[in-house]
Amino acid sequence: MSVKKNSADTRVILPGSEKPTPSAKKSKAVSPDESVEVTVRIRRKKSIDEALAELQQTGKTYTREEYEQEFGLNDADVQKVEDFAADHELSVMHTSYSRRSMILRGTAENMSKAFGVKLNCYKAKDGKEFRGRSGDISVPKQLKNVVEGVFGLDNRPQAKPKFKQLKPTGKFAPNAHPASFYPNELADVYNYPKADGTGQCIGIIELGGGHKLKDLQTYFQKIGIPMPVVKSVSVDGGTNKPGSSADAEVMLDIEVAGSIAPKATIVVYYAPNTDKGFLDAVTQAVHDNVNKPSIISISWGAAEKDWTKQSMTNYNEAFKAAALMGVSVCAAAGDAGSADGINDGKVHADFPASSPYVLACGGTKLTADNGNVTTEIVWHESNDSATGGGVSEFFKKPDYQKNTKIPVSVNNKFAGRGLPDVSAVADPNTGYKVYVDGSYAVIGGTSAVAPLMAGLLARLNQMKKKQVGFIHSGIYQNPAVFRDITEGDNITTTTGKGYKAGVGWDGCSGLGVADGKKLLSVL
Repeated sequence: MSVKKNSADTRVILPGSEKPTPSAKKSKAVSPDESVEVTVRIRRKKSIDEALAELQQTGKTYTREEYEQEFGLNDADVQKVEDFAADHELSVMHTSYSRRSMILRGTAENMSKAFGVKLNCYKAKDGKEFRGRSGDISVPKQLKNVVEGVFGLDNRPQAKPKFKQLKPTGKFAPNAHPASFYPNELADVYNYPKADGTGQCIGIIELGGGHKLKDLQTYFQKIGIPMPVVKSVSVDGGTNKPGSSADAEVMLDIEVAGSIAPKATIVVYYAPNTDKGFLDAVTQAVHDNVNKPSIISISWGAAEKDWTKQSMTNYNEAFKAAALMGVSVCAAAGDAGSADGINDGKVHADFPASSPYVLACGGTKLTADNGNVTTEIVWHESNDSATGGGVSEFFKKPDYQKNTKIPVSVNNKFAGRGLPDVSAVADPNTGYKVYVDGSYAVIGGTSAVAPLMAGLLARLNQMKKKQVGFIHSGIYQNPAVFRDITEGDNITTTTGKGYKAGVGWDGCSGLGVADGKKLLSVL
């Protein structure tokens, strides 16, 4: 294949690839010889629309091997990208037919020419430098409709962990906050069926921080539960690296999921906090033929406006693949109310929770007495300590919500996917007792709800002797398995807009809090 370099009439814009100029200060141009690695996402050999429709009608799923054979890459498309790489002096580092990804590496100069972009260095407020781009990505006409996304040209930080830590006062002992819970206590409060996750694997996506086995041993010994097997998988050079504030997220995720499903294997996929790193971690977990996770928990995200359209589309395609393979994906709905941390006077839904193929997890404030719920309302302490939720302005209202009264977006009347789907305790004042970097802490946030639901689904998989997978159709057809949350809202004072709790589904608590045993009976 021959390509006329730098000739505008031989190139096409990659749809949805436009990216705004970074808000950080430009420091210098990227060195032409700097090594840059990108993930190129390529179309499937055939559409999965019919398979997804059949999934929701009959529950038919595919093994990972069957999925690759049926919906992976075709050789002709791979050859086109290989030829393109050769023409631009880029090396093909890896090709995955199941993940529909090719990893290319080359100099910044050759990458810029290959994809029609200009790269610059920027310095963030914290002093860290990153590589940024603005505008569109282009590819040769031969790759039109073949390439669906290019990730890694820009490596600015992409997502934030969705946890909120209760600030300690004085000596912080494990029993100093009686209003908080050990996760295994919540299993009883929420009526989870008696099981331990035997035979299951929970994948956890982490974009920073790390875990210490000694701390995990201390924690599980304290609560009297066998410690689960915990493994690490490196994605794009990410590693288990304790020593930062993100440790709180990592330990929270492992300890919550492990407390609910201690006999499940927990695999932590460590990746850089970039658009490429996050996507590669998701596709690695979804298509992992070695560990074969049946549930994936994600506690990182950002407002939809902070993502490119190509990003949300490609992540969503990965979540579609998960659904077809019977893999449940749980994600935190956000911790900053209806604004989701964006100060533009508008409401914002958090992604990836807003994906129609992700179980979006919202937050409540829970009080209980002797294992029984006393009150449970929407979590809303302040503008930056409140459950996310609302209506997507990118994803249309899915079929499983067609009979649910989802309001249009209060911004622009878009009839989008409503979130969250489910809720559980997330207020740090009534949060989760965990152990992080040698100290006990109480942590909340919707990032605790995602691994809590992942642990529940591991129990359900064990008891059903199969993967319950994509549960959305089942739960929206059976809302009675949830305890409705009817009090509270996530309206922030910065917007004056948001969503109020009420009878039935709402944009701050979803369908409500799952009764574990009732949920088991309908899936």
